[in-house]
Amino acid sequence: MKLGSKLTGKHQQQICTVFGDLFGARAALSLACAATSVFFVLLAIADHPFLLFIHKLPTVFMHVLPACQMVVTDLSEPEKRADALSKLGLCFGIGMIAGSTLGGKLNTLYGETVTALVGAAGSTFSLLLVLNFIPKSTKAETSISNTKTENHNKKIFSVGEITRLMKFPRVTRIFLIKIIAGLPSGIFQVMFSIIALDFFKLEPEQNGYLMAYFGIVQMVVQGGVIGRLTARYQEKSLLLLSIGVSAAVGLAQAYMQNVFQLCLTVTPMIFSLSVFNIITDSMLTKSVPSSDTGTMLGLCASVQSLIRTIGPTIGGFLYVNYGLPSIGLIKCCVNAAVFAYLLRPEKIEKQME
Repeated sequence: MKLGSKLTGKHQQQICTVFGDLFGARAALSLACAATSVFFVLLAIADHPFLLFIHKLPTVFMHVLPACQMVVTDLSEPEKRADALSKLGLCFGIGMIAGSTLGGKLNTLYGETVTALVGAAGSTFSLLLVLNFIPKSTKAETSISNTKTENHNKKIFSVGEITRLMKFPRVTRIFLIKIIAGLPSGIFQVMFSIIALDFFKLEPEQNGYLMAYFGIVQMVVQGGVIGRLTARYQEKSLLLLSIGVSAAVGLAQAYMQNVFQLCLTVTPMIFSLSVFNIITDSMLTKSVPSSDTGTMLGLCASVQSLIRTIGPTIGGFLYVNYGLPSIGLIKCCVNAAVFAYLLRPEKIEKQME
């Protein structure tokens, strides 16, 4: 059941983004906000286990982040896309911290029903903002007619569509790099709670503080660092940098023994992850026509779902049988191999440009 739900989540992200390509990014974001409002209203009135099951149904359409990425991708200039995506990540990070804090306070003072209703009101307000400030068509004017023609042949979920996108220049290679180089880091992420509690012997409260520190570092990197880097350096150079830093972090994680050493690796780890994910997303969306950017963003999001699906199994096997150093060493070796592959001049010029 768990595996099925995770795979369903991956398909839901693809459905959301293909829906955006078919009907527009504003329609996809409006649907996501409306579904979130319905989710909270159903949660507020739920007084039976059956209603708790029913209130989960709108989550099929609750993919606000991919929908926002579609809007930002359509409205941003290609050379500024990575910076725009990083700023979007910063906004979501602030929202998650503020929302969690506010939700906890409301739940303590007024109970779960009021908290859910406030969530519904906030989502409805977001829907009104979307309808009033985001243009109905976010695609470039020159591509609107082509988009309408191509959309007649699109389906909400089609393996043929995915295969077609993979045939565009450099898409397959970058997508494989995203999976291969991202998997070891994803394994460490999904295993982190177990590692913190079992290996470093942290209390749940201490683990929460550490996760908050991770979030703050990520917001700083996405909001203040990535934009400046993309303005000064080419994306292929930043991709190499992120993979190289990730390899070094993996080596350090293989030999860390205490929480202080873990904290020292956090900043470069978050830096490499943020740069890697944003740059690969930006490169992939630039490699396909504007009418397919939503579908491509959905595929990018599905990579994270894939890693969360297989990561616990692989990470658990490595941790139980070979210990924490095995996860770090594999991360180092895989990223070092990808780094060496990308350093080949003919590959850099032909595949990344």
